[in-house]
Amino acid sequence: MKPDVKPGIVAKSLKGRDKNRLFMVLYEVDADFVVICDGKLRKLCRPKKKRRKHLRALPHELPELIELFKAGRLKDSDVRKAIAKIEEEKHGE
Repeated sequence: MKPDVKPGIVAKSLKGRDKNRLFMVLYEVDADFVVICDGKLRKLCRPKKKRRKHLRALPHELPELIELFKAGRLKDSDVRKAIAKIEEEKHGE
């Protein structure tokens, strides 16, 4: 069963050199692949295509950032801030 990885969701990488990093899913390529970015390692100008099965969806959605992305106004700093906030919540537990 594939995880529920869809645009706007925050996901943790399970495989590859970016293992254990958090990313935001920008859009779906097909049934197996999505495109992700984090604003640091993978910026919006060079997002990463990654298999869904190598990502684990977290219970965080960023629909406002997807709206900005669709409008062409999303910035790397927006993505970095959103992911940093989620990491801060996770470490605060």
